[in-house]
Amino acid sequence: MFNIEEELKKLPDKPGVYIMRDKNDNVIYVGKAVVLKNRVRSYFRKTNKTDRIKKMVSLIDHFEYIVVGNEDEALVLECNLIKKYRPKYNVLLKDDKTYPYICIDVKSDYPNVFMTRKVLNNGAKYFGPYPSSGSAKEMINFIKEKFQIRQCKKFKYNDRPCLNYHIKKCLAPCQNYVTKEEYKKQIDQIIMLLSGKTENIIKSAKQEMEEYSKNLEFEKAASVRDRIQAIERITEKQKVANFSENNIDVIGIYKDEVTVCVEIFFVRGSRMLGREHYFFDELKDMDEEEIASGFIKQYYINCLDLPNKIMLRYDLEEKESIEKWLSEKAGKKVELKSPQKGEKLRFVEMAELNSKITLENKSKDKTEILTELRDVLGLEKMPLKIESFDISNISGSFLVAGMCVAVNGVIKKNLSRRFKIKTVFGQDDPRCMEEVVTRRIKHSLESPNGGFGTLPDLILADGGITQIKAIKRALKETGVEIPAFGMVKDNHHSTRALEDENRHEFPISEKLFLFITALQDEVHKTAIEYHIKVRDKEMTKSKLDYIEGIGEKKRTLLLKEFGSINKIKEASIEELTKVKGINENLAKKIKEEL
Repeated sequence: MFNIEEELKKLPDKPGVYIMRDKNDNVIYVGKAVVLKNRVRSYFRKTNKTDRIKKMVSLIDHFEYIVVGNEDEALVLECNLIKKYRPKYNVLLKDDKTYPYICIDVKSDYPNVFMTRKVLNNGAKYFGPYPSSGSAKEMINFIKEKFQIRQCKKFKYNDRPCLNYHIKKCLAPCQNYVTKEEYKKQIDQIIMLLSGKTENIIKSAKQEMEEYSKNLEFEKAASVRDRIQAIERITEKQKVANFSENNIDVIGIYKDEVTVCVEIFFVRGSRMLGREHYFFDELKDMDEEEIASGFIKQYYINCLDLPNKIMLRYDLEEKESIEKWLSEKAGKKVELKSPQKGEKLRFVEMAELNSKITLENKSKDKTEILTELRDVLGLEKMPLKIESFDISNISGSFLVAGMCVAVNGVIKKNLSRRFKIKTVFGQDDPRCMEEVVTRRIKHSLESPNGGFGTLPDLILADGGITQIKAIKRALKETGVEIPAFGMVKDNHHSTRALEDENRHEFPISEKLFLFITALQDEVHKTAIEYHIKVRDKEMTKSKLDYIEGIGEKKRTLLLKEFGSINKIKEASIEELTKVKGINENLAKKIKEEL
């Protein structure tokens, strides 16, 4: 058995990474330390700790550690382990999205310009990241229209140019209507545009326009003039006023009582390419420096093209280690800057203001949704905690249920629960629902501080009137009063409305409709995924598969009748022969084999 007190005494006086695990051996936290002995011991001292750290420490069953050579190595290992295990108590991004880039295959005779999410070491030029595929595509469309480069991935025709040539959107390199040198001039200007060197493009384009004018090629001169004007407009639209930095990310952080919002601005070539924001729950008692440090490590471990500078309000304790890690990763110098005055500070303040507005808007939306839900259903109090349930089975076999939880209008995947049905055999979803809700409520009544937490303010069933009545029976049996309604689907399995036990449907707004749909989809997914897991496990382990005379049909009938392999083992010969296709000899063979 792991003795924490004894293991703390063994901790080395060296740098490394520590891994905290719960009783189920799940990794709940990964951290780095300059001195493992001091850092790990600090968690178990009776000093002032935040509620979050207290909760984490209460769940620690055992820990392990990895000694490394220095603090820089510890940081890299910490980032990789967080990415691998995604521990509950670390600052985690909710997805592993990769941002779009614009790629130019400059090694081609007639280079193409296209969007990609992978940056490869293949000699091509990459520009970005762009905050969304929409913004990257908008820029690509602009480039292809104004510079008339090829629109197709592969040349479409061998004998004639395509329509784009005739509508003056392509120079038709497929037909050699433009030389490689002339086409390359266009590509060079596009590279300057994407690099933010628009002054050079405009200067070059004006010279080109004058040449056309001197040669009396007025149509071509007018085309170049239009391109210059378009470039000036798009540059002005994206330019950050009074900001001269070329390649930076700017991070702003704001938190309320429940959620933290991190806003990140992308500036390339003194132009704002866009922004992205991330929400984190249950971090309100962490200070901004710790949040910023955790975010930077999580975000940039997946980033393909790092900026030269990352600007934020805080001077991080791990600044030197993070800078060294990012610089090695990028193959260039990457700095963390905390500006104190001037335009750079104002830009950080702008990111912080945007994170505040983004979070306030999100909170406002959630409040409006919960308020509408309360008013529409006539609830006595705000439904701050909502639980939904769904049953999953195949013809009464492999009976399971899923539970999904929304707190303050936000679906909390970590609070989802899964149930194996214990008292129902065969197809009877209402009885399954009654069993599951009864068990769930008893959990909170018997252990208020247990894994299920407090009772919900509202229960929603993925089903109609029979499911609602089943929940009502469970509530009556446990002596608890909680409002219960059904999430009704149409013939296309899409959410249609909420209804009560009297089949009365409640009209809801589009915002509330989307929230209910998300809740219904999540609980359905939870139930289905668990059902598949149980079914596959049961089918894989089933000894019925190895009994001669038992095929898929008879196996299904047996499991449908008795519910599990153990129930089949306990059944008598007489009970087994009641199943269609099972005679006395086969029943005896089943008993012998099992």
